[in-house]
Amino acid sequence: MTGDPLAARLRGFGSSVFVEMTELAIRTGAINLGQGFPDTGGPPGLLAAASAAVDAGHNQYPPVRGVADLRAAVAEHRARHYSTPYDPDEEVLITTGATCGIAAALLALCEPGAEVIVFDPCYDSYAAGIAMAAGVLRPVRLRAEETGFAFDPDELRAAVTPRTRMLLLNTPHNPTGKVFTAAELDLIAECCREHDLIAVTDEVHEHLVYDGAVTRSLAQWPGMRDRTLAISGAGKTFSVTGWKVGWVCGPAPLVAAVRAAHQYLTFNSGTAFQVAVAHGLREHMGWVADLRADLAARRDLLAEGMAKAGLTAFRAEGTYFLQVDARSWGYADGVEFCRDLPKAGVVAVPTVGFYQGADPPRSLVRFAFCKRPEVLAAAVEALCASR
Repeated sequence: MTGDPLAARLRGFGSSVFVEMTELAIRTGAINLGQGFPDTGGPPGLLAAASAAVDAGHNQYPPVRGVADLRAAVAEHRARHYSTPYDPDEEVLITTGATCGIAAALLALCEPGAEVIVFDPCYDSYAAGIAMAAGVLRPVRLRAEETGFAFDPDELRAAVTPRTRMLLLNTPHNPTGKVFTAAELDLIAECCREHDLIAVTDEVHEHLVYDGAVTRSLAQWPGMRDRTLAISGAGKTFSVTGWKVGWVCGPAPLVAAVRAAHQYLTFNSGTAFQVAVAHGLREHMGWVADLRADLAARRDLLAEGMAKAGLTAFRAEGTYFLQVDARSWGYADGVEFCRDLPKAGVVAVPTVGFYQGADPPRSLVRFAFCKRPEVLAAAVEALCASR
């Protein structure tokens, strides 16, 4: 065998700078604020429910649609929080995490050459998923401004071509921490309706919003419920990212298409975890409210520490992530900054790795604040000591 065995459409999706930074943290013993997962567990009652489900024998394949009780709990949750009713039998699909749900939607709904509009920077799996579907990613830049990140409506309109099939929206947004406003969602919904686009919304951070910000689903907008696949999951909501329990809600024909793809990716998985998450959605949302307040305090701890260390940070409206401009420490290149940062005892991730469009800004760096306060305090102390 000669040459690169990897299919051409997936070249460029090998080992990334994220892997490099994780390995750097392990090698140097630096505090890892690069990876976006919490270092504490979920609600004790939820964890106990998972153990009880295992003990009760929920250890074999779940139905292809997912455990019926979880589908019902998801439908209840959507009706309660967004006033968007879904039939749990035909309009809710449980998936092996939200990432797999998004990949299944792309594979099911995009013909080769179909274009998918994505706000840039974006979660790194989007570009790979679009490539696996033989689609074409059309980026619309989110630009850093004093008040946060925003897009140009004219750039959104210009991104649509006769080949555009889908718009993939992530709010609250990773990696910027942006929560899209009602006015921005008005523009996005208008674009989808005008050009008959399917909307896929990644809402995994839906409950992790701060300072009175409100998470809205594009499916709530007039004319959007029946062209939107709303995707979320338990990992971020309940701090159980390793459980990989996600869900897709939408009109029956679109959900059936996603199910057709998903059944040949993983069929379905995590039966006991699905049973536990159904319990969590009904009984432990109060814990989630406490988590939200706790994460806001951790965000402030890190942001205030950044300011003391002379680093300029953008305010995170949601998610786990804080964007910092490395130019405030004299670095024009965030990759160089992140490679040097372990000398100060901390690891972060350069945001340039999340961009898909041409000429991305290179000075932005992503820090995760979903760590214990003592870990964040130690990181702040290390940053301040290095200046």
